Amino acid sequence: MTEPRWTEHQRLIDIRHRWPALNTFILAADRFRLHRTSRHSALVAHYTFMSLFPLTLVFTAVLGFVLDGNPDLQRRIIDSALGSAPVIGPQLEADPTRLTGNLPVLVIGLLTTLWAGLRAFNVLQTALDDIADVPLARRPSLLKVRTRSLLGVLILGSAQIGGAVLATLVGTGGVPVLSRLLLLAGSITVNATAIAATFRYLCSARPGWGAVRPGAIAAGLSFSVLQLVGTSLVARAIAHASPVYGAFASVIGLMTWLSLHAWVLLLGAEMNGVLIIRRQPEPAEPM
Repeated sequence: MTEPRWTEHQRLIDIRHRWPALNTFILAADRFRLHRTSRHSALVAHYTFMSLFPLTLVFTAVLGFVLDGNPDLQRRIIDSALGSAPVIGPQLEADPTRLTGNLPVLVIGLLTTLWAGLRAFNVLQTALDDIADVPLARRPSLLKVRTRSLLGVLILGSAQIGGAVLATLVGTGGVPVLSRLLLLAGSITVNATAIAATFRYLCSARPGWGAVRPGAIAAGLSFSVLQLVGTSLVARAIAHASPVYGAFASVIGLMTWLSLHAWVLLLGAEMNGVLIIRRQPEPAEPM
């Protein structure tokens, strides 16, 4: 006799019947395992992480152009939170005049960032198609995949920048409680909208807005919590760590943070898949 699946154990079935929301999560976790979505989430996190290092080069080159011949701005940046950032922070504090703009570094950094970012969204499209059980014959060509990846970079990149800014504003002191709640609601809205657009436009099945809404809201809420908590924890860790250990802690923390984002994003897609299946009518009994 074959052993029943872990979702079919009697105690778990009782819990699933009692709590519909928990039932959806359990079935989504089971689909996450069956689709081996953890592999895709790891690759998405990996390529996103790879894109951040050349992005740091871009940021350093741009900062060099901006700070060149502007000692007042140099001092203001050193006194800001940027002075505590790993790698760049100690360089600014030691000798900000050595941080100069470099056009080749800027171009190479931009191209490498774009390459790694596109690779992450290529993997994300494959993951969404696997979750939606799209046949290989119906999947897009390589050119269309890369065009969609550019769209994904614009959607989620803009949302992450906006969400991070809002989360930083929420985390700062002196903001009234009502304003902080409104900023947090704005962050959740931005993230959920971007994730819904990602689910809809990067999947070959092209689900409707109603089909992608539940998972997008759940993932958007989780993204906002991760941004809020992650920003505070990273800032505190860097502030109390030495330059060497602070750099290692930042790298490990960042990789974990990105992995959680990828995991939450694809789990939201799996939740949508569960709800779509549950809405489908039962097959008619044979006469």
